[in-house]
Amino acid sequence: MANPYKDKSWFKFLSNKYMWVLLFFIGWMFFLDNYSFFDHRILDNQVDELEENKTYYQEEITKDEKQIKMLQNSEQIEKYAREKYFMKKDSEDIYIIEFEGDTISKK
Repeated sequence: MANPYKDKSWFKFLSNKYMWVLLFFIGWMFFLDNYSFFDHRILDNQVDELEENKTYYQEEITKDEKQIKMLQNSEQIEKYAREKYFMKKDSEDIYIIEFEGDTISKK
């Protein structure tokens, strides 16, 4: 009894042992291997996130370096202390004005 599908092209394609090996190899590499496609996607996303963090921190470092250069002058140190830490001289009074949209509501 002859196989009726033997002359069909798809049957020849699927009965080829090299095709089965190739399909097994592709399936192994995509799903089961330590370096699978899905693991690479996760790692690529982590690399992208780390590169974004790197650029953010490099910008922060340059801003801090500019701030340090400005604070070499004693007048700038006094101005910075007054603005950030509300320091004052003994003969001065400080008034802090807060607007409604500036404060954070505490729940």
